[in-house]
Amino acid sequence: MSLFDQKKHMMVLFCSPNSHGSTRMLLDSFMGEFKDRGDWQVSETNVYELNAHPCTGCRACAKKEKCTYDDLDKFDKELRKCDLLVVASPVYNDSFPSPMKAVLDRSQRYFEARFSLGIRQPVKKHRDAVLLLTMGQEEDFPVEVTAHQLQRAFSVMNTTLRGCAVWDGTDLGRKNLGPAQQKARALALEILEDM
Repeated sequence: MSLFDQKKHMMVLFCSPNSHGSTRMLLDSFMGEFKDRGDWQVSETNVYELNAHPCTGCRACAKKEKCTYDDLDKFDKELRKCDLLVVASPVYNDSFPSPMKAVLDRSQRYFEARFSLGIRQPVKKHRDAVLLLTMGQEEDFPVEVTAHQLQRAFSVMNTTLRGCAVWDGTDLGRKNLGPAQQKARALALEILEDM
């Protein structure tokens, strides 16, 4: 086994159309704890560039363990091998931006594998996940909505949401940035300690 194979795999889903904005700043705070470690391999996917086809409810995945559309096959392969999934996203209308929502809707393939095809564990390898959220308002409801959406999808993806760091009130500037960065770093350290 090579040293490369021994590394832990982190998959980052970057869900903002602004590559250098608030979401990137919060993600960088989380990633800073992994920066100089040689035991992690990181792959980042921009969900806007992923351009996931919306789920059409065709139920092909209820007949065979695959999707009609192959645009997320690489994503599925990365997901199955990763040890840590990081979702970094702004909040749009109390939820995820539409490209991330499309990815979540396409998790139907895992629900169908479990409940229509009877595959007890559609995704064999367990992973932890972290949610990093940025939003203009200062309220809890969008955090509850996005965390609930992830937990529903994760329930058939052998994934556990470990925690969430939120930079809220971004419309007011950077006044809440410090606590959000501290939470992001604390989550990273907790995961590194456990893994």
